[in-house]
Amino acid sequence: MSQHAASGSASRVKVLNLDNMNPNVRKVEYAVRGAIVQRALQIEKELKEGVKKPFAEVIKANIGDAHAMGQKPITFLRQVLALCTYPDLLEDNKFPEDAKQRARRILDACGGRSIGAYSTSQGIECIRQDVARYIEKRDGGIPSNADNIYLSTGASDAIVTMLKLLVCGEGRDRTGVMISIPQYPLYSAALADLAAVQIKYYLDEDKCWSLDIAELKRAVDAARQHCNPRVICIINPGNPTGQVQSRQCIEDVIRFAKEEHLFLMADEVYQDNVYAEGCKFHSFKRVLFEMGPEYSATVEMASFHSTSKCYMGECGFRGGYMEVINMDPEVKAQLTKIVSVRLCPPVPGQALLDMVVNPPQPDEPSYNMFMKERTAVLADLAEKAGLTEQIFNTVPGITCNPVQGAMYTFPRIALPQKAIDKAKEEGHVPDMFYCMKLLEEEGICLIPGSGFGQREGTFHFRMTILPPIEKLKIVLQKISDFHIRFTQEFS
Repeated sequence: MSQHAASGSASRVKVLNLDNMNPNVRKVEYAVRGAIVQRALQIEKELKEGVKKPFAEVIKANIGDAHAMGQKPITFLRQVLALCTYPDLLEDNKFPEDAKQRARRILDACGGRSIGAYSTSQGIECIRQDVARYIEKRDGGIPSNADNIYLSTGASDAIVTMLKLLVCGEGRDRTGVMISIPQYPLYSAALADLAAVQIKYYLDEDKCWSLDIAELKRAVDAARQHCNPRVICIINPGNPTGQVQSRQCIEDVIRFAKEEHLFLMADEVYQDNVYAEGCKFHSFKRVLFEMGPEYSATVEMASFHSTSKCYMGECGFRGGYMEVINMDPEVKAQLTKIVSVRLCPPVPGQALLDMVVNPPQPDEPSYNMFMKERTAVLADLAEKAGLTEQIFNTVPGITCNPVQGAMYTFPRIALPQKAIDKAKEEGHVPDMFYCMKLLEEEGICLIPGSGFGQREGTFHFRMTILPPIEKLKIVLQKISDFHIRFTQEFS
């Protein structure tokens, strides 16, 4: 190679670089898999290479990944998936007849009777029909139309798709989207990517992370000065805060959405995860229709569910659905068009979703085992929710609200001023400094509250309650001991 060619190659600027890449992507942050998780992965690698640490393993309590935390799959779900994946097993008498019947029905709806074939973009029709029947049964007979059901790659994919449809305008006309603080970072990340305006409304930590309509009104009024509020997002049960909205609260939100002319997005992926006495899951759709035609005929809404949470915990299959209500037919045609660009959601995830919405019935052979396993998973989570609150509230400087539902706790931590100063000196947010130190000293990976949003001057962390009960006790004890030690070190 000539000297000129060599020097030209060395000085060549990359076609794609940080200066000319999409600036919205640079703004995206997703704390659940952010810097602290990357460091946890490095530490795991170091442990495998024999590097000495004050702990033997990294416990990742940063994400709601049930099976990674040791939860066993539900037998019936996996039996049907096995039959769908390898149909020769349909001749095997080890599999119950109800599992075989469901597998045959799914395979009959697939091209070439194979779940390796593409499905229609909206999802396999018979599965969408099952989803509609499931929703009708859940909501006390309120009709659901399979044409309004869109199967998706987990709930996240459907949420981002809906936001993409809703965002438009420039300057003061740019779409504003109301999101709770604390919030699940999917929302802030998607809004950054779409260059939409985040309208933050704060949950009331002193009232068990409740939602206050006066706070919604404050947030939307302030936002109208610089954007066009068009959407309100609600997560119920809550992530990261674990609260369960009362029926009255849901009614108030629906009235607010109607009065302010907002599209309502109801993220209900934890609908089976309700533990606290006196709490109950109410779907936004059911409440909307029970409020009468003044609301049910006018409020535009999308609700979301997933196979990743509840008792299933099947995160890797990426199954989910969205139901749209009162959507303009012309917009619905555009929605169908945009999902077709991605061809279809993963067909194994669609098959798994069908088992969730069409589980074994009392007169079928798999029913007893299915109900036993389902009940055991949810009872175990309820026990762990109570244990987490109880232990954290015995530690000076940690305040933990009841974990009413979902899979997480979001305790408030008191940090000494010296620790806050030290964090700033090192270029860290204080609760990131705290969580990173916990990871390095105890091998426990948590997500700092700053990754979810929090009131100025307060600090938190999110921890999943998913580890097995004995391991969870160890995690809680290690965090408790660390907090006391950390406080003493910086006092």
